[in-house]
Amino acid sequence: MLNIKRLNALFIKESIQIIRDPSSILIAAILPLILLFLMGYAISLDSKNIPVGIVVEKSSKYTQSLVNTFSVSTSFNVKEVDTNRVQLNKYIKQGKIKAIIVIPSTFSKDIIKQNPKIQFITDGTEPSIAGYVYKYGYRLWQNWLIQEKLKLNPKIDIESRYWFNAPLLSSYFLLPGSIAIILTLIGTLLTALVIAREWERGTMEAIMSTPVTSAELIIGKVLPYFFLALFSMVICVFITLAWFQIPFRGSYFLLFITSAIYLIPSLALGLLISTLSKNQFVAAQVALIVGFLPAMLLSGFIFQISSMPTWLQYVTIIIPAKYFIPILQTLFLSGNIYEVIIPNLIYMAILGILMFIIIIKITRKKIE
Repeated sequence: MLNIKRLNALFIKESIQIIRDPSSILIAAILPLILLFLMGYAISLDSKNIPVGIVVEKSSKYTQSLVNTFSVSTSFNVKEVDTNRVQLNKYIKQGKIKAIIVIPSTFSKDIIKQNPKIQFITDGTEPSIAGYVYKYGYRLWQNWLIQEKLKLNPKIDIESRYWFNAPLLSSYFLLPGSIAIILTLIGTLLTALVIAREWERGTMEAIMSTPVTSAELIIGKVLPYFFLALFSMVICVFITLAWFQIPFRGSYFLLFITSAIYLIPSLALGLLISTLSKNQFVAAQVALIVGFLPAMLLSGFIFQISSMPTWLQYVTIIIPAKYFIPILQTLFLSGNIYEVIIPNLIYMAILGILMFIIIIKITRKKIE
């Protein structure tokens, strides 16, 4: 049976301790900023300034216009324009350029016939770059045709539309996902480090010598850090919206509720780590290994889960971030799509509650 007065006293004591201890504020306020800016600028699946060469076999006003289009693009860095591909073939073998764009001698005549063509020769040793060359090059080619008011005569007219992420920027789905990764690290570290410090100083034994029960102690310890982690979430969302200009099309209330549920297993995991290790250094290392790395690698944040081996896909089932990341990406980019949010929320809540109960039982046994 919980004693509300003792629980309230523990809550106030822990809140005052957080204010007095600058490391908690640093973890909750500064670390999310550092991680978010690092992820926002360093992790990108887009590519810019890809070095290329252009072969213009016969010059004309159309070829000049097309070369200018590629030259001013931020996606490509045109290293050289030549009339034959001999020199450019050497450059691509030496790795100085990643692709050759060939504008054939029949280009002007082909325009009159409404059937102009260009050729992309790419360095296949880097498949991702080769894919970007084709994707960006095709987009520039289409824009150039519109700019020159040229009409093709294709048998099939293909019109592409990209929903929810029209500019096709990787930051649109990486930054919302990075909030889940940051909350995992913050939630786990907050409880793991701070409580481990109490074990080191011996103040935890002093608290346990009082009439406070283990349940009151756990709740009283976790609750202030729960609100502190929510504060970190607010910082992350604000920076994502205001600095990185990522759109948010969903409900802030849903964002708050789902974030609160997601924090429960993270905080409980940190509590378990601190109880087992009772050492700040060990607690930090373990928090990174069992909290941060699985959320980063096995949640679908960067690597597609369906591409992983089957046994590893089963392991991802117990990673809460796997369910939180689709919720965040949906709220930011699509809106309140309940067909996506509710199933993930249910899985995340069940998993979070189960993990919390198991971890708290282990923690109580260790404390007692």
